[in-house]
Amino acid sequence: MATGHAVSYNHIRVRHSHNHVPDTFHDVYRQVFWARYVDWSLTTPLILINLGLLAGLSGAHLLMAIIADVIMVLTGMFAAFGSESTPQKWGWYAIACISYLVVVWHLVVNGRVQAKARGSKVGKFFVLILTYSLLVWTAYPIIWGIANGARKMSVNSEIIAYAVLDILAKPVFGLWLLLVHAKMRETELDLGGFWSNGVGREGTLRLGDDDGA
Repeated sequence: MATGHAVSYNHIRVRHSHNHVPDTFHDVYRQVFWARYVDWSLTTPLILINLGLLAGLSGAHLLMAIIADVIMVLTGMFAAFGSESTPQKWGWYAIACISYLVVVWHLVVNGRVQAKARGSKVGKFFVLILTYSLLVWTAYPIIWGIANGARKMSVNSEIIAYAVLDILAKPVFGLWLLLVHAKMRETELDLGGFWSNGVGREGTLRLGDDDGA
């Protein structure tokens, strides 16, 4: 993106209404860095996997959260290229926001319960890092609405805002998670029965268990 690649232009025709003369129009070409959406479609599922494994979220719930996340990213890109002459642009944006709420529901409702079951330390840390992540993630659609949506922010300011958010959402998040994981044995993974029960669920009955074993 810094070299000017992976960028397209969204053509917007703005109509100005007048009382005594015919309406006038002017064309706006706004840069859309589609590589950003490719990046998000790859990195945000990885962040969700980290949060899901930390909490002990089951594979089924984690998969549903990842699917909702990818839908959120793709519909955000569709909205960036959407037309303003129809409700298309804000319709895609609404779908992206709904998908984001699905991701939040899986993490806050299911993830918090599973993390608490792994121990008080894991539960408290999960709530802290999840709250941090959701605050950062919620800033993305706000920036999008101001920049791409309402066009109240320049492309340069938009790029800087997203760059700061990406640093907070990825390297800062990753470093914090790794440092705590290294010191907290309760965060070690036990992937037995992961798909249905999540990780670290000691004592869960599995197929093949024998009372006399």
